[in-house]
Amino acid sequence: MVAVDQTHFHESKAAEVAARIERLPLSSWHVKARVIIGVATFFDAFDALAIAFVLPVLVPLWKLTGPQVGFMISAGYLGQLAGALFFSWVAQRFGRMRALVWSILVLSVMSFACAFAWDYQSLLIFRTLQGLGLGGEVPIAAVYISEITRAKGRGRFVLLFELIFPVGLVAAGVIARWVVPTFGWHYMFLIGAIPALLLFFLQRQLPESPRWLASRGRGAEAEAALAYIERETEKATRQPLPVAEVSVASQERPATWSDLFGPIYLRRTLVAWTIWFAAYLITYGLTVWLPTIYRTVFHLPLEQSLQYGLITQVFGLLGALLCALTIDYFGRRPWFAVAFVGAAAALVGLWFIGAQTPQRVVALVSLAFFFSSVVSLGAYLYTPELYPTRARAMGVGVATAWLRLASMIGPSVVGMMIGGGLENVFLAFGLIAAIAAVVTAIFAVETKNRVLEEISP
Repeated sequence: MVAVDQTHFHESKAAEVAARIERLPLSSWHVKARVIIGVATFFDAFDALAIAFVLPVLVPLWKLTGPQVGFMISAGYLGQLAGALFFSWVAQRFGRMRALVWSILVLSVMSFACAFAWDYQSLLIFRTLQGLGLGGEVPIAAVYISEITRAKGRGRFVLLFELIFPVGLVAAGVIARWVVPTFGWHYMFLIGAIPALLLFFLQRQLPESPRWLASRGRGAEAEAALAYIERETEKATRQPLPVAEVSVASQERPATWSDLFGPIYLRRTLVAWTIWFAAYLITYGLTVWLPTIYRTVFHLPLEQSLQYGLITQVFGLLGALLCALTIDYFGRRPWFAVAFVGAAAALVGLWFIGAQTPQRVVALVSLAFFFSSVVSLGAYLYTPELYPTRARAMGVGVATAWLRLASMIGPSVVGMMIGGGLENVFLAFGLIAAIAAVVTAIFAVETKNRVLEEISP
């Protein structure tokens, strides 16, 4: 009887927390939270792509072969895969903030170590270890931002936060174009160590997720964290908050595998995995290799190769921005399906007309990246919406593990296929995008403007 009463109390508290968050207007406090965590996400993206702009220098310097380059890129993603799974478990067991702090510390320290790598093997080891932090930070950040945001306007708010990731990718290109030729490749990794300075602000300014605390039966701590957010919101808006109205029930119980593979969630899990794998196979398979392709296949100068890579990143940023501004209007499923179709059309078109010139490649790959960025960014909004609080971090972590798997496979596949002709690479990625479009259009669940506890009981 006591256990039943405790379970009922925890469910009531979780439902109350959800209701109180739902009546919080988006304020400057939410923007501050988005900026603080967004800085870490910015450098996560910067560090993830830094290797692409360092390799054109290291390939001739260390006389690296194609398979070595592919393995170097993939090894970093192997670390990210392990990091996504490990830090998701940490977030589920010990809290979102602890997972964020430790993942940021790992990626910063190992980026600093990469700057002092002395040969291929040492950089391979440091880059793999850095991947642990890179893989852990972004999914947990997405979970935290989703849990402190109400349903109305959640898509726009979360994606404007996630937009910092493609901004970080573009910044990596802009900064690399100046830093690598001027100061040397080491400085890209030194810049990537900056997020360590963020930890002080992160721990002092942001509370633990009230939703997670309530789901763990820590009602008093959930009350304190939510009261802090409410005070900051009232201070920012200079308006009293409306009375909370509990409208959704919350089922609080320990997370199990049925939260990923049970009757409600199996279809969602398979769709999410398809989205993550297809979007990032295209994203990293192409973009990480592009500067090296321009340099070694088309024999362009280093600066022009980096510039062409930057053009593609800008197109991706524009696609992500358009998605962020319109996804609460069009919805998740239509946007993702159209984006996959657009990427497929551009890549299959490039295979059909041939990739004889670098200008043709940069034009159509940039168009494909415009569309694939919509999905690769939107997945960070969509996946946390698909799972209940008790299993949200684990669901997102396992889904992003498919991102890392795709990120390992993509560059390696390009490395193996590039000798047989670039067109085959584009055809393969185009067909994968087409399959993902069909799966998303038929099976994806629409989550627009719905409370998290309503979508995932």
